[in-house]
Amino acid sequence: MLDEKYLTPQQIVAELDKYIIGQHEAKRNVAIALRNRWRRMATENEIQKDISPNNILMIGATGVGKTEIARRLAKLADAPFIKVEASKFTEVGYVGRDVESMVRDLIEVSIKMVKDRLKEDLKSKATELVDEHILDILIPPLKKSGDSAYTGIDIKPEAGSDEELNEKTRDKFREKLKRGDLDDKKIEIDVKQSSSVNVVGPIGIDDSSMQNLQEMLGGMMPKNAKKRKVTIADARKILLDDEVSKMIDMDEVKEEAIKKAENTGIIFIDEIDKIARSKNGSGGGEVSRDGVQRDLLPIVEGSAVNTKYGVVNTDHVLFIAAGAFHFSKPTDLIPELQGRFPIRVELDKLTKNDFVQILQSPKNALTKQYQALLGSEGVEISFTEGAIDKLAEIAFFANNEMENIGARRLQTVMSQLLNEFMFDVPEKIAPNTHIEITADLVQEKLGKILANKDLSEYIL
Repeated sequence: MLDEKYLTPQQIVAELDKYIIGQHEAKRNVAIALRNRWRRMATENEIQKDISPNNILMIGATGVGKTEIARRLAKLADAPFIKVEASKFTEVGYVGRDVESMVRDLIEVSIKMVKDRLKEDLKSKATELVDEHILDILIPPLKKSGDSAYTGIDIKPEAGSDEELNEKTRDKFREKLKRGDLDDKKIEIDVKQSSSVNVVGPIGIDDSSMQNLQEMLGGMMPKNAKKRKVTIADARKILLDDEVSKMIDMDEVKEEAIKKAENTGIIFIDEIDKIARSKNGSGGGEVSRDGVQRDLLPIVEGSAVNTKYGVVNTDHVLFIAAGAFHFSKPTDLIPELQGRFPIRVELDKLTKNDFVQILQSPKNALTKQYQALLGSEGVEISFTEGAIDKLAEIAFFANNEMENIGARRLQTVMSQLLNEFMFDVPEKIAPNTHIEITADLVQEKLGKILANKDLSEYIL
């Protein structure tokens, strides 16, 4: 039985609705795909390995929410996620990135996620050790010989033996450290520095492989300790990372990260239409598009990829591909690759009403972002319903008259509308000022740009 902690498909769609307007069909399909992954892991082991993920092909113009849906889905699942562009890969034998690099990038993300979780779990224990280390620098424990070190901080002598005095003083400073009273004091600490290694690789090796090689060679070199004088607040951060790293078992991290990437990893392949060879012959390519598709096929089908952390199997990695397909069709992909993306979803073009909702409803709506930015300087800004409607109308009109860039058009429109206000704060617009954006103000700021077609194409 599947654990109740996992979201149901309807709950997943409800969470996606908080950030993405419309596109219900796409949300339903990704919700089912995510739930199916959890269902697979709850099945009996005998059939578990034979259940393949339902990879998804999203078809839609730029700015309609393809990437955002995949990114938010990964956050909901706490899954390793990477976005790659199919057009950046080259066929084996050409200079550039090979398709296996996407799996190496995925495992890097997975390693970081596992390490961050372990760091959070070990933070409280490591903080105590770090505070003791800083305390030893400030008030060294009394040596057997009875010698004490001068720290540069005034210490009031107390009655009793030297050992009692030392211990009481350390207790006082321990409390001050916990309260943060000494955060601005400077101390000298030893900071370990890794030796940098510059390697010139052979022609044809991609940047990711070169970076891995440099990291491997750098890890073999001895680490040098350098003394630095920093504030206690900065010293705590530096020493905390070092202390947590000592406590983490990297073999355990690698094992968990590989398992996480293999079972929950999501790879979003954008611009897959750019490697489809249109049957009308338009838009050929310097590097064989069919060659890139053939290289991509085994990764999507399921294969073992060697990484510096071990072998990663892609049999159960969820692949979500996306493309506008303006000059080609999904059927222009090689048949084998088409077969590995059985779920196809066409995303709707954004309407004026969609723009109205995008400006208001999502948790990260543009209006809320600008309110937060100006609010940080004590300036309040509000938008009337008429202003929201006018902004949506202008964005929709601009997309119809010019290139359709979807919701990204709103960023251009909002920027043109509010740039003057953003520039005048705080010199001309003082804190505690309230700015109200009305439909008339929107028309005044953007009307001239819309009236001049050449100007609107240049600016909007």
